Amino acid sequence: MSDRTIRDFGDQWSHYGSNEGFYASSELLQDMFGPLVDLADLRGKRVADIGSGTGRIVRMLLDAGAAHVLAVEPSVGVEKLRENLSDVADRTEVLHAPGDELPPGRDLDFVISIGVVQFIADPLPTLAAARAALRPGGRLVIWVYGVEGNELYVAMVMALRTITTRLPHFALALLCSALGVLVDVYIAACRWLPLPMRDYMRNTLARVSRDKRKLTIYDQLNPTYAKYYRADELRSLLERAGFENVRLHNRRGYSWTAAGTRPA
Repeated sequence: MSDRTIRDFGDQWSHYGSNEGFYASSELLQDMFGPLVDLADLRGKRVADIGSGTGRIVRMLLDAGAAHVLAVEPSVGVEKLRENLSDVADRTEVLHAPGDELPPGRDLDFVISIGVVQFIADPLPTLAAARAALRPGGRLVIWVYGVEGNELYVAMVMALRTITTRLPHFALALLCSALGVLVDVYIAACRWLPLPMRDYMRNTLARVSRDKRKLTIYDQLNPTYAKYYRADELRSLLERAGFENVRLHNRRGYSWTAAGTRPA
């Protein structure tokens, strides 16, 4: 399942390789971090990004002032990643490997993983590798899909995924374009009605281009494996991986950001 999910993302990044606008902004990164991390905390720091895809988060981290970013990507999308980071090669390193092969003893200040852990069937080895790569006192920050308050939405997505995970790219892309029209209508309705996920729709998804809204849909319907986390599951995962001072932030009522510290 893990190998197939990696292949799914390799195909995805070969078709959707660009990053621009609010979708690739420091403002969005701060929104993902919430109160757990301030972008100023990244200035001059050594960071690893697990599941770098086409380099969107790597760019955000560099724009926030990170001194050096180790980009970890297991799929064939690593070629697009290298291409997108070619102009900042002096501040980046690309590792073509899964997250559980992040080398230990790197004395990193931060390990970041945005929208990745929910696609790993057994994420504990990846988080353990992150802990081993951090310096004592270094911090792990991850963002994942959430369950609380989204039960109906999660049920709908999981039902769709029984079909969409089997579709070829062109068919899934067409479906996501059609769903994108429905999302546009839903965003418009959220301006007037207290609908589920209203905060996220109005303040995040409405601010990205239609192309990136389509990618957001595709990202949830494409991978073979995906999990939506409850708060207690996420806290337990970080604690079992050896992190302390674990804190959670419910981002705009539909997802979770979690941060933990490697014990000194």
